[in-house]
Amino acid sequence: MSESHRPPGTAIDDLAHTLHRLPPSCGPVRLIAVDGHAGSGKTTFTGRLAAALGGAPVLHLDDIATHDEPFDWTRRLVSQVIEPLRYGESASYTPYDWASRRFGPPRTMPAAPVVLMEGVGAGRRAVRPFLARLLWMELAGEEAWARGRLRDGVEQSEFWAGWVDAERRHFAADPSRPFADLLVRQCGKGYEVLPGPAGTVGSDQNVTHRDGPSAVC
Repeated sequence: MSESHRPPGTAIDDLAHTLHRLPPSCGPVRLIAVDGHAGSGKTTFTGRLAAALGGAPVLHLDDIATHDEPFDWTRRLVSQVIEPLRYGESASYTPYDWASRRFGPPRTMPAAPVVLMEGVGAGRRAVRPFLARLLWMELAGEEAWARGRLRDGVEQSEFWAGWVDAERRHFAADPSRPFADLLVRQCGKGYEVLPGPAGTVGSDQNVTHRDGPSAVC
C-alpha cells in the first residue's frame, strides 16, 4: 500500500508501536514530549496517540503553566512530575485553573511505561535529558496562532496578544524544533510523521528558532 493511500490512523499506530519499544528515559518511564506553537493541534494529536498507546497518561502543560508564569514553570514540573517518575513513583501535581486563577486539588499520574507530555515548551532544554522522544507539530507560528484565535473567539483576543509575545520570547531563548526527533503534520483526517532535525546541532549550541514551511499532505 502506498504512503498516500494508507489509512488515516496508520501513522499514529506505527508511532505508538515504535514508542512502546524505546528504552526508558525517565526512570522506568518513556517520557514523550509533544511541542509546537499554541494552536498547532498538540492536544488533539496527543489524545489520539494516547489512545493508540492503550490509554497512556497525558500531562497537559496548561495545568502546570499559570497567568503569571506562562513559561517559568520548569522547577514545578521537575519537582512534581519528573522527579517522582524518575524513581518509579506516581507524580502528584496541582493543576492550575485558568478561570479562577488558582491551583486546584492534587492530581495523580502513574509512572506508566509511556507517559505523554504536551504543551508549548514541552521540549525545553531542561526537560530534554529525560525524554525518550521529542515530537514537534509542524505548523508555522502565524498559522497556528490564527487557528487558536479562531478557536477561542474574540473574548480571548487580549490574552492571545500577550501569549504570542511570550511564546516568541520563549522559543527565541529556548527553541524546541531544532531538537525534535520527529515532525508531525496534520493531513486531512490523519497525520504524517517525518524525521526531525535532531542531531544536526549539538544540544549545548545556541540555535535561532525558525519555522519550517507549512506543507500540504
